[in-house]
Amino acid sequence: MVPARPPAASFSPAEVQRRLAAGACWVRCGARLYDLSDFVRHHPGGEQLLWARAGQDVSADLDGPPHRHSANARRWLEQYYVGDLQGDPQGSMEDEAVTSVSTQKGDPAMEPKFKVVDWDKDLVDWRKPLLWQVGHLGEKYDEWVHQPVTRPIRLFQSDLIEALSKTVWYSVPIIWIPLMLYLSWSYYQTLAQGNVRLFTSFTTEYSVAMPESVFPGLFVLGMLLWSLVEYLIHRFLFHMKPPSNSYYLIMLHFVLHGQHHKAPFDESRLVFPPVPASLVIAFFYTLLRLILPEAVGGTLFAGGLLGYVIYDMTHYYLHFGSPHKGSYLYNLKAYHVKHHFAHQRSGFGISTKFWDHFFHTLIPEDPPQKKQ
Repeated sequence: MVPARPPAASFSPAEVQRRLAAGACWVRCGARLYDLSDFVRHHPGGEQLLWARAGQDVSADLDGPPHRHSANARRWLEQYYVGDLQGDPQGSMEDEAVTSVSTQKGDPAMEPKFKVVDWDKDLVDWRKPLLWQVGHLGEKYDEWVHQPVTRPIRLFQSDLIEALSKTVWYSVPIIWIPLMLYLSWSYYQTLAQGNVRLFTSFTTEYSVAMPESVFPGLFVLGMLLWSLVEYLIHRFLFHMKPPSNSYYLIMLHFVLHGQHHKAPFDESRLVFPPVPASLVIAFFYTLLRLILPEAVGGTLFAGGLLGYVIYDMTHYYLHFGSPHKGSYLYNLKAYHVKHHFAHQRSGFGISTKFWDHFFHTLIPEDPPQKKQ
């Protein structure tokens, strides 16, 4: 027999106030209390949005206006349920609430929409590595993978392979920036020798000289090309919908990107781990070397490598940073949050929306709210 759930805890307003004074972030919905302390730093809208509501009833925020939260968001909230408030929930708790860091409410576009999970009844066994399980989900996989949860993921049984599948955010600039600088200097020196020409494999009469003055243009072009590659990979590879009867394609999708949509706040899986990244980077370097003169292809590659570093750092910041409201990064963060929680089939640009504009995959703007 399944053991019965223990009775819900009960807290007096004074007990709630003591926890708020100790630095906890508790909110309530009616008489139900939720401890969001562990989630504050992970919140897509930044910490201030939640601290502004500490000690308050968030029922109106859930119902709107300006934004009515989905059933998925309400299910997410339940995983932080701690008990019930004693006495009249409409009493004086708000009058005694601890003053938060900011009393300004945040942008509703930043609100998360998670799915609360009964871990014992989920479609996978979270006590075991997930990669070999997801292929069996079949037609249930697409819905399951787009119902995000707030817990880390383990992919592999092997501790070594598992360690290679994760990394810290600062490994990206530490490893790839020195390589980018070395390649930039090396290929600039090669261009400065004055013997690099373009199209020599097709014609000598109409070949084009490539002096060192073209280096900045080639480097910036490499960065722009990366932004296109970023968009294409994200749209057509990461967001492919694997056939429900293909065990291995479902596994491939999950290891490439599905894991990130399932656990978007697993910070060890937000940037590309160095070992698999090195294979992809070597592929692009070899490709450019084959189709272009070494110095030209190498300079494009160096610019693209910097573009990749900017992309990965931007992606990490969009999940864990707290940009100023109204700034470019604030709007980009709101845009990326919508991609994760509402519009998985659009909004594929991470470091820029340019290619979403160009290919007509821009996430639609929210309709203006009517004034009450």
